[in-house]
Amino acid sequence: MTEQVISTLRDGVLRIQFNRPEKKNALTAAMYETIAGIMEGAQSDDKVRVLLFTGTDECFTAGNDIADFLGAPQLTADSPVSHFLAILASAEKPMVAAVRGDAVGVGTTMLLHFDLVYAGTSARFWLPFVNLALVPEAGSTLLLPLLAGYQKAAELMLLAEPFGPEEASEMGLVNKVVKDADVESFAMEKAMALAAKPPVALRRTRALLKAARGILPDIMEAEGEAFAEGLKSEEAQEAMLAFMERREADFSKF
Repeated sequence: MTEQVISTLRDGVLRIQFNRPEKKNALTAAMYETIAGIMEGAQSDDKVRVLLFTGTDECFTAGNDIADFLGAPQLTADSPVSHFLAILASAEKPMVAAVRGDAVGVGTTMLLHFDLVYAGTSARFWLPFVNLALVPEAGSTLLLPLLAGYQKAAELMLLAEPFGPEEASEMGLVNKVVKDADVESFAMEKAMALAAKPPVALRRTRALLKAARGILPDIMEAEGEAFAEGLKSEEAQEAMLAFMERREADFSKF
Protein backbone atom coordinates (compact mmCIF):
# COMPACT_ATOMS: atom_id res chain seq x y z
CA MET A 1 0.00 0.00 0.00
CA THR A 2 1.25 3.49 -0.84
CA GLU A 3 2.37 5.46 2.21
CA GLN A 4 -0.51 7.82 2.95
CA VAL A 5 1.51 10.39 4.87
CA ILE A 6 5.03 11.20 3.69
CA SER A 7 7.49 13.32 5.65
CA THR A 8 10.90 14.51 4.46
CA LEU A 9 13.37 16.91 6.05
CA ARG A 10 15.40 19.33 3.96
CA ASP A 11 17.40 22.34 5.18
CA GLY A 12 15.38 22.67 8.37
CA VAL A 13 11.98 22.31 6.62
CA LEU A 14 9.93 19.22 7.43
CA ARG A 15 7.60 18.60 4.50
CA ILE A 16 4.46 16.67 5.44
CA GLN A 17 2.45 15.41 2.46
CA PHE A 18 -1.07 13.99 2.45
CA ASN A 19 -0.68 11.18 -0.06
CA ARG A 20 -3.93 9.34 -0.68
CA PRO A 21 -4.85 10.74 -4.10
CA GLU A 22 -7.26 7.92 -4.99
CA LYS A 23 -9.49 9.22 -2.15
CA LYS A 24 -8.63 12.91 -2.65
CA ASN A 25 -6.34 12.67 0.38
CA ALA A 26 -9.31 12.16 2.73
CA LEU A 27 -7.98 11.74 6.25
CA THR A 28 -8.53 8.55 8.24
CA ALA A 29 -7.94 7.98 11.95
CA ALA A 30 -4.67 6.23 11.10
CA MET A 31 -3.53 9.20 9.01
CA TYR A 32 -4.41 11.64 11.80
CA GLU A 33 -2.37 9.60 14.27
CA THR A 34 0.60 9.50 11.89
CA ILE A 35 0.48 13.25 11.23
CA ALA A 36 0.13 14.02 14.93
CA GLY A 37 3.12 11.82 15.72
CA ILE A 38 5.24 13.54 13.09
CA MET A 39 4.25 16.99 14.34
CA GLU A 40 4.84 16.04 17.95
CA GLY A 41 8.30 14.70 17.16
CA ALA A 42 9.13 17.83 15.16
CA GLN A 43 8.54 20.08 18.16
CA SER A 44 11.46 18.53 20.05
CA ASP A 45 13.76 18.02 17.06
CA ASP A 46 16.28 20.85 16.72
CA LYS A 47 16.87 19.91 13.09
CA VAL A 48 13.28 20.93 12.30
CA ARG A 49 12.76 24.68 12.08
CA VAL A 50 9.57 24.86 9.98
CA LEU A 51 6.76 22.49 8.94
CA LEU A 52 5.47 22.59 5.36
CA PHE A 53 2.16 20.86 4.57
CA THR A 54 1.10 19.88 1.09
CA GLY A 55 -1.20 17.48 -0.69
CA THR A 56 -0.85 15.91 -4.11
CA ASP A 57 -1.00 17.61 -7.51
CA GLU A 58 -4.79 17.81 -7.71
CA CYS A 59 -5.92 17.97 -4.08
CA PHE A 60 -4.82 19.24 -0.67
CA THR A 61 -7.29 17.13 1.31
CA ALA A 62 -10.99 16.34 1.01
CA GLY A 63 -11.19 16.44 4.82
CA ASN A 64 -12.39 13.60 6.99
CA ASP A 65 -12.96 10.21 5.38
CA ILE A 66 -16.73 9.87 5.90
CA ALA A 67 -16.73 6.07 5.76
CA ASP A 68 -13.98 5.99 8.38
CA PHE A 69 -16.01 8.32 10.60
CA LEU A 70 -19.14 6.21 10.23
CA GLY A 71 -17.17 3.13 11.16
CA ALA A 72 -15.67 4.69 14.29
CA PRO A 73 -17.98 7.51 15.42
CA GLN A 74 -16.64 7.84 18.96
CA LEU A 75 -14.80 11.15 19.19
CA THR A 76 -13.00 11.53 22.51
CA ALA A 77 -10.23 13.73 23.89
CA ASP A 78 -7.67 11.01 23.18
CA SER A 79 -8.92 10.03 19.71
CA PRO A 80 -6.54 10.47 16.75
CA VAL A 81 -8.34 13.51 15.35
CA SER A 82 -8.43 15.19 18.78
CA HIS A 83 -4.72 14.43 19.19
CA PHE A 84 -4.00 16.06 15.83
CA LEU A 85 -6.10 19.15 16.57
CA ALA A 86 -4.48 19.64 19.98
CA ILE A 87 -0.97 19.55 18.49
CA LEU A 88 -2.05 21.80 15.62
CA ALA A 89 -3.22 24.44 18.10
CA SER A 90 -0.23 24.15 20.43
CA ALA A 91 2.61 23.79 17.90
CA GLU A 92 5.46 26.20 18.60
CA LYS A 93 7.27 26.02 15.28
CA PRO A 94 6.12 27.92 12.19
CA MET A 95 3.81 26.14 9.77
CA VAL A 96 3.43 26.81 6.05
CA ALA A 97 0.96 25.28 3.58
CA ALA A 98 0.87 24.85 -0.19
CA VAL A 99 -2.70 24.24 -1.33
CA ARG A 100 -3.83 22.93 -4.70
CA GLY A 101 -7.29 21.63 -5.49
CA ASP A 102 -9.83 20.88 -2.75
CA ALA A 103 -9.27 21.85 0.87
CA VAL A 104 -12.49 20.60 2.47
CA GLY A 105 -13.55 20.71 6.13
CA VAL A 106 -10.46 20.28 8.26
CA GLY A 107 -8.48 20.92 5.07
CA THR A 108 -9.60 24.54 5.45
CA THR A 109 -9.93 24.88 9.23
CA MET A 110 -6.39 23.64 9.88
CA LEU A 111 -5.06 26.52 7.77
CA LEU A 112 -6.32 28.99 10.39
CA HIS A 113 -3.46 27.78 12.60
CA PHE A 114 -0.80 28.19 9.93
CA ASP A 115 1.52 31.17 9.62
CA LEU A 116 1.83 31.28 5.85
CA VAL A 117 -0.62 29.78 3.33
CA TYR A 118 -0.05 29.80 -0.42
CA ALA A 119 -2.74 28.65 -2.83
CA GLY A 120 -2.67 27.56 -6.42
CA THR A 121 -5.27 28.84 -8.85
CA SER A 122 -7.11 25.48 -8.62
CA ALA A 123 -7.55 25.73 -4.85
CA ARG A 124 -11.11 25.40 -3.58
CA PHE A 125 -11.96 25.86 0.09
CA TRP A 126 -15.12 24.51 1.68
CA LEU A 127 -16.59 24.30 5.19
CA PRO A 128 -19.48 21.82 4.70
CA PHE A 129 -19.97 20.93 8.38
CA VAL A 130 -23.57 22.16 8.66
CA ASN A 131 -24.44 20.23 5.49
CA LEU A 132 -23.27 17.09 7.32
CA ALA A 133 -25.31 18.03 10.43
CA LEU A 134 -22.10 18.77 12.34
CA VAL A 135 -20.35 21.84 13.72
CA PRO A 136 -16.98 23.22 12.58
CA GLU A 137 -13.86 22.23 14.50
CA ALA A 138 -10.18 23.15 15.03
CA GLY A 139 -11.16 26.35 16.83
CA SER A 140 -12.49 27.72 13.55
CA THR A 141 -15.63 29.21 15.14
CA LEU A 142 -13.26 31.58 16.97
CA LEU A 143 -10.47 31.96 14.43
CA LEU A 144 -12.45 32.54 11.23
CA PRO A 145 -14.53 35.44 12.64
CA LEU A 146 -11.31 36.99 14.01
CA LEU A 147 -9.78 36.73 10.55
CA ALA A 148 -12.67 37.54 8.23
CA GLY A 149 -15.30 39.20 10.45
CA TYR A 150 -18.49 37.67 11.81
CA GLN A 151 -20.69 38.13 8.74
CA LYS A 152 -18.18 36.59 6.36
CA ALA A 153 -17.51 33.68 8.72
CA ALA A 154 -21.27 33.15 9.12
CA GLU A 155 -21.74 33.14 5.34
CA LEU A 156 -19.03 30.53 4.84
CA MET A 157 -20.05 28.31 7.75
CA LEU A 158 -23.85 28.55 7.65
CA LEU A 159 -24.42 28.51 3.89
CA ALA A 160 -21.48 26.09 3.55
CA GLU A 161 -20.65 27.01 -0.04
CA PRO A 162 -17.21 26.51 -1.61
CA PHE A 163 -15.00 29.52 -2.27
CA GLY A 164 -11.93 30.09 -4.39
CA PRO A 165 -8.37 31.24 -3.77
CA GLU A 166 -8.96 34.90 -4.58
CA GLU A 167 -11.76 35.13 -2.02
CA ALA A 168 -9.59 33.28 0.48
CA SER A 169 -6.82 35.79 -0.18
CA GLU A 170 -9.14 38.77 0.25
CA MET A 171 -10.23 37.58 3.69
CA GLY A 172 -6.65 36.84 4.79
CA LEU A 173 -6.80 33.04 4.85
CA VAL A 174 -4.28 32.88 2.00
CA ASN A 175 -1.12 34.99 1.77
CA LYS A 176 -0.69 34.74 -1.98
CA VAL A 177 -2.20 32.99 -4.99
CA VAL A 178 0.27 31.57 -7.51
CA LYS A 179 0.15 29.18 -10.45
CA ASP A 180 -0.52 25.57 -9.50
CA ALA A 181 2.79 24.48 -11.01
CA ASP A 182 4.67 26.94 -8.80
CA VAL A 183 2.79 26.88 -5.51
CA GLU A 184 4.78 24.17 -3.73
CA SER A 185 8.19 25.50 -4.76
CA PHE A 186 7.05 29.01 -3.77
CA ALA A 187 5.87 27.76 -0.36
CA MET A 188 9.12 25.83 0.11
CA GLU A 189 11.10 28.98 -0.67
CA LYS A 190 9.21 30.89 2.03
CA ALA A 191 9.55 27.99 4.48
CA MET A 192 13.31 27.90 3.92
CA ALA A 193 13.46 31.66 4.46
CA LEU A 194 11.77 31.13 7.83
CA ALA A 195 14.10 28.24 8.64
CA ALA A 196 17.10 30.55 8.19
CA LYS A 197 15.80 33.01 10.84
CA PRO A 198 16.87 32.92 14.53
CA PRO A 199 14.68 30.04 15.77
CA VAL A 200 13.99 31.22 19.32
CA ALA A 201 13.07 34.74 18.23
CA LEU A 202 10.86 33.29 15.51
CA ARG A 203 8.97 31.05 17.92
CA ARG A 204 8.58 33.82 20.51
CA THR A 205 7.26 36.25 17.91
CA ARG A 206 4.82 33.62 16.68
CA ALA A 207 3.62 33.01 20.25
CA LEU A 208 3.07 36.73 20.80
CA LEU A 209 1.12 37.01 17.57
CA LYS A 210 -1.18 34.24 18.79
CA ALA A 211 -1.47 35.45 22.40
CA ALA A 212 -4.84 37.11 21.83
CA ARG A 213 -6.33 33.68 21.09
CA GLY A 214 -6.27 32.84 24.80
CA ILE A 215 -9.73 31.26 24.87
CA LEU A 216 -8.90 28.94 21.96
CA PRO A 217 -8.58 25.77 24.12
CA ASP A 218 -12.03 26.41 25.62
CA ILE A 219 -13.58 26.98 22.19
CA MET A 220 -11.96 23.82 20.82
CA GLU A 221 -13.25 21.80 23.76
CA ALA A 222 -16.78 23.13 23.20
CA GLU A 223 -16.56 22.41 19.47
CA GLY A 224 -15.30 18.90 20.17
CA GLU A 225 -18.20 18.14 22.50
CA ALA A 226 -20.73 19.49 20.01
CA PHE A 227 -19.07 17.63 17.13
CA ALA A 228 -19.07 14.33 19.07
CA GLU A 229 -22.71 14.81 20.00
CA GLY A 230 -23.56 15.64 16.40
CA LEU A 231 -21.95 12.44 15.13
CA LYS A 232 -24.47 10.44 17.17
CA SER A 233 -27.48 12.32 15.81
CA GLU A 234 -30.01 11.04 13.29
CA GLU A 235 -29.39 14.21 11.28
CA ALA A 236 -25.73 13.35 10.85
CA GLN A 237 -26.48 9.74 9.99
CA GLU A 238 -28.85 10.88 7.24
CA ALA A 239 -26.40 13.51 5.97
CA MET A 240 -23.46 11.12 5.81
CA LEU A 241 -25.41 8.24 4.30
CA ALA A 242 -26.75 10.62 1.67
CA PHE A 243 -23.20 11.72 0.93
CA MET A 244 -22.04 8.11 0.61
CA GLU A 245 -25.03 7.22 -1.57
CA ARG A 246 -24.60 10.35 -3.74
CA ARG A 247 -28.12 11.63 -3.10
CA GLU A 248 -29.73 14.70 -1.57
CA ALA A 249 -30.17 14.45 2.19
CA ASP A 250 -33.72 14.75 3.52
CA PHE A 251 -33.95 16.75 6.74
CA SER A 252 -37.71 17.34 6.57
CA LYS A 253 -38.40 14.83 9.36
CA PHE A 254 -36.09 16.50 11.88
